[in-house]
Amino acid sequence: MKIWMTSLFILGLTFGAASLVSAQVDPKLDSTEEQQQKEKKAEKEKKAYALLEQVVEEAQLLRLPENRVQVQVSAADLLWERNEGRARTLFALAAEGVAEMMRNANANPGQEGRRGPNRGRTGGQLRQELVLAVARHDATLAYQLLAATRPQTPPAVTGYSRLDSEEGLEERLLAQVAQLDPRLALQNAEQMLDKGQYSRSLAQVLAQLQTKDKDAAARLEDKLIKRLQSANILSAPDAGTLALSLLRPGPRPADSGTIPTSATSSNSLEMLALSTYTSLLENVIDVALKATPAPAGGQRGANNIRGRRGGPGSGGSGQNNATTEPSAAELEQGNARRLMGGLRIMLPQIDQYLPGRSQAVRQKMTELAITDNSRAAMIQVERAMQQGTSESLLAAATSAPQMMQSRIYQQAALRALDEGDADRARQIANNHLEPGTHESVLRTVEFRQTSEKIDISKVAEVRQILAGLRSDDERIDLLVQLSGNARQNNPKLAVELLNEARQLTNRRATNYRQLEQQLMVAEAFRDLEPARSFEILEPGIIQLNELLTAAATLSGFEINVFQDGELPLEGRNGLSNMVTRYGHVIGLLATSDFNQSQTLAHRFQLSEPRIGARLAIVRSMLGKEPGFRSRGSRFNQNTSIRRGQD
Repeated sequence: MKIWMTSLFILGLTFGAASLVSAQVDPKLDSTEEQQQKEKKAEKEKKAYALLEQVVEEAQLLRLPENRVQVQVSAADLLWERNEGRARTLFALAAEGVAEMMRNANANPGQEGRRGPNRGRTGGQLRQELVLAVARHDATLAYQLLAATRPQTPPAVTGYSRLDSEEGLEERLLAQVAQLDPRLALQNAEQMLDKGQYSRSLAQVLAQLQTKDKDAAARLEDKLIKRLQSANILSAPDAGTLALSLLRPGPRPADSGTIPTSATSSNSLEMLALSTYTSLLENVIDVALKATPAPAGGQRGANNIRGRRGGPGSGGSGQNNATTEPSAAELEQGNARRLMGGLRIMLPQIDQYLPGRSQAVRQKMTELAITDNSRAAMIQVERAMQQGTSESLLAAATSAPQMMQSRIYQQAALRALDEGDADRARQIANNHLEPGTHESVLRTVEFRQTSEKIDISKVAEVRQILAGLRSDDERIDLLVQLSGNARQNNPKLAVELLNEARQLTNRRATNYRQLEQQLMVAEAFRDLEPARSFEILEPGIIQLNELLTAAATLSGFEINVFQDGELPLEGRNGLSNMVTRYGHVIGLLATSDFNQSQTLAHRFQLSEPRIGARLAIVRSMLGKEPGFRSRGSRFNQNTSIRRGQD
């Protein structure tokens, strides 16, 4: 018995020692594996940065300043963490290119209009891209380049170009700087307030500061509210707009001194303490209640004050066509009516936080005939989209402008399908959609249900369903969908399904949709058999080369894909978008086979698409988002929506 017990004791010690040794070895194994991963990552980065320098060098030979600037900005952004000095140099070169474009635009003011609808980026757009890219790394340098590239003659500002205007760019820069340098953002915001400027970006700065620096946020909030309450909002419309943007989200929760989430939009974050919120709301209500009904035949609405033609017989013709500027009193009344219109969508907040003022506000709205507000309807739709339910979209559709209702109902039906309620999706389509859209939604429902219910392992059943589809387009979509469903549990079957899809796409494309289908199959192969992806992409690149050659020949006659004999890296046309898409997929494949991706990028005959593809490779190797994006829809291999252009 003692011998048996002793044996067990020794055996236990043996196992214990073995376990101890194992426990001691595992960290070493983990450490070795971690070191190998670090070395692998370092090797990938080394290749990526070496390629990036080659791309920057090649880009110097490009003729279009906009192409050179785009490459320089992208390269500097990627290089900043590794080589800040080199990145600063590239940002400076990009600033010189932007300044050159701005000078050329001033010297040839009509040239922008003659460039055609497919032109690349303008100097103003690239200036904005440059300044905001720099602001992600160095706020002071961003302000320096903002000043260095400021045009001598500011462009005329319209409602559509305001974001590209000087004021719009400064607003966006101020909001972005708050993420990187809260103290500098606070300093600039205070200087803006001291000058009597009430930029809408101040709300975004406050939201950013509340996530970055509690004391700075409290200081700005106090100064901001005091200035707004002392300002004459009726003569300073920007102050009223800023006040509404601060009030619209509601007050901060009582138990939260700061906002816990990332501040990305002032329209969705509660920025003011409750006491501050109610004080500012009451002040805005007092000012808005001064509004009186607009005179008949006078101004065209509260937010669109226009002068009136003066002189006898003024009907848009004749000698006396001078515009009569509205008086100060008329401007103030217009601003008061605009404020009251802004309060319309805030009635729930007024009922909750200042219930004693609700009746007066509603009476004034009735007096001013503020019964319909398309902006309010748009905000409701946006909120419904963010909420992400089919029911919220249905509720928003009832109050939306009639021209928008069909699109909202269509989105509601698709959302119901995403929620797993196909019957509800059909009901929405049957009750609210016109025949053409109705049929499209029902086909999508049928397609989704088929792909989810089909037993992929039953090959005969799959083939029967495929044979019953109306077109190869639908067969390709279903095959890719089924492959995605089978990928995790049965990779071999997933590859077989993709091979069938490849056979259907293995043809010379006759439109952009077919090129996109080839890309879709190539992307689906990426995680299964990357070599197949490369094989699928190469014929498409050869065809794109032919299309680019034809477009260059026709440039100036039928189409304007090229500008001054060069392809803009971010053109506004189907061909440029497709070139960008191919470059993006090549970039994704680089993590599987860097050398093969480079070889495929070099299959582009023109340097412009080669540069775009190689930049995509660099971004992919460094784990960054794609730089040059198509202006069209984002594509997903698991959807059945028709893509591209026929």
